[in-house]
Amino acid sequence: MTQHLAETLPTTTGTLPGWWREAVIYQVYPRSFADSNGDGMGDLEGIRSRLPYLKELGVDAVWLSPFYASPQADAGYDVADYRAIDPMFGTLHDADAVIREAHELGLRIIVDLVPNHCSDQHEWFKQALREGPGTPLRERFHFRPGRGADGSQPPNDWESIFGGPAWTRVADGEWYLHLFAPEQPDFNWEHPAVQDEFRSVLRFWLDLGVDGFRIDVAHGLVKAPGLPDLGRGEQLKLLGNQVLPFFDQDGVHEIYRSWRKVLDEYAGDRIGVAEAWTPSADRTALYLRPDELHQAFNFHYLTTGWDAAALRATIDESLDAMRPVGAPTTWVLSNHDVVRHATRFADGDPAAGLRRARAAALLMLALPGSAYVYQGEELGLPEVVDLPDEVRQDPSFFKQNGQDGLRDGCRVPLPWSGTEAPYGFGDGGSWLPQPAEWAGLSVAAQTGDPGSTLELYRSALRIRRERADLGAGDAVEWLPSPEGVLAFRRGSFVCTVNTTAEAVAMAAPGTVLLASAELEPGEPGTLPADTAVWWQG
Repeated sequence: MTQHLAETLPTTTGTLPGWWREAVIYQVYPRSFADSNGDGMGDLEGIRSRLPYLKELGVDAVWLSPFYASPQADAGYDVADYRAIDPMFGTLHDADAVIREAHELGLRIIVDLVPNHCSDQHEWFKQALREGPGTPLRERFHFRPGRGADGSQPPNDWESIFGGPAWTRVADGEWYLHLFAPEQPDFNWEHPAVQDEFRSVLRFWLDLGVDGFRIDVAHGLVKAPGLPDLGRGEQLKLLGNQVLPFFDQDGVHEIYRSWRKVLDEYAGDRIGVAEAWTPSADRTALYLRPDELHQAFNFHYLTTGWDAAALRATIDESLDAMRPVGAPTTWVLSNHDVVRHATRFADGDPAAGLRRARAAALLMLALPGSAYVYQGEELGLPEVVDLPDEVRQDPSFFKQNGQDGLRDGCRVPLPWSGTEAPYGFGDGGSWLPQPAEWAGLSVAAQTGDPGSTLELYRSALRIRRERADLGAGDAVEWLPSPEGVLAFRRGSFVCTVNTTAEAVAMAAPGTVLLASAELEPGEPGTLPADTAVWWQG
């Protein structure tokens, strides 16, 4: 039944753009969104109950981070069964209910898929361990003998993203590859059984009615032949800066061509979204050729600082890279793996960080293409930087020489209502503690307050929906502007953004539609510090 509901949502054909070209997609991190059963952990029923909030916010689609059966060694990105729901989140019936009710509200659902690696508790991997060296199941992973006279050294010098060697030795002496945690063995995508299995997984969820997949580590599936040494340490610093023997290999594109054929079997414009850390926007565009995926996260934009010249350069580069392949550019400010942008932009001043975050939101939503909103950014939530060590769960926190291990700070559960924690998240506390100051940032506290960040997002998304010159497109018309100010036109719409710490005087390009900060009465052309304004030109 759900599949038929998906097919009734608006679709496009021929030369018209697909829905994803201008969609605003909201990322839900399930364990931190809403808890329905009082166990302190968010779940699918909690998500279902809050879908009307997302509809009212004005987004077009909802991306759900993993909810599959998992030992939770890496917050669900270690999948033991791709067709089952982890009991902490609910049941397959609950997942079906989320998809069905989202469609009834006119929302689309994108689910996370984790194809680079699985859990060490996946049946394939457990069987591979039992069967031993040289057996067929081991060929579905990267098992190798060690180096050195006694095989006690890893097969090559690759490092785990989470710190330490990317290899773990098993009892029979062989080593297996894991680019992330030891509990996350990498699949061998040269093996046809792996390819067949994931095409089957795609169809399982497409049959259930999902509208697309966010593909975790989309750049990592194929490894260079022979698994050659990289030849240097501190490999984490190279990520996203150059093609590596384990990332962004050209062989990944044949995989996504086969996936695109599966997606195209289904009505309703089902899509694939790549999480692809690449050295350049041009390399990212290769994932989005007409016979491959539909979107890729714009990490080059996410990592650009609050600086007008740098932002303009990244915007131009992003639009220029996507244009030849006919793909929409995407814009993203935060997600479950990075410090929230209200804190990233703060430079030690929380008030300045919030001002810049509000302005950054209007800039992002004014740009042509698709935008991603990470849960809580519409509330202006800052990073929680003072979590006690004993509550942290990020696996890289317990490693050395890997990621900073502080991803828990952006994963603290949302505040919905009330003056004390857990602020309506659920009846049984929250798996990470929420700060006392979040009482004033809850959905209930901000609803109806015209100066709140939540109402700013609601207004911006409403205007974006109503205006034909916003959303899809592949270009902006830059306008003359003072140093430190961005100004561009899209049809009769104009966006101006002051990234400096001082007010800037400039001629008003029209009538104010929306501003991220209060403007001086009688001086509509004066842009306050760290402020964005939308104009009817």
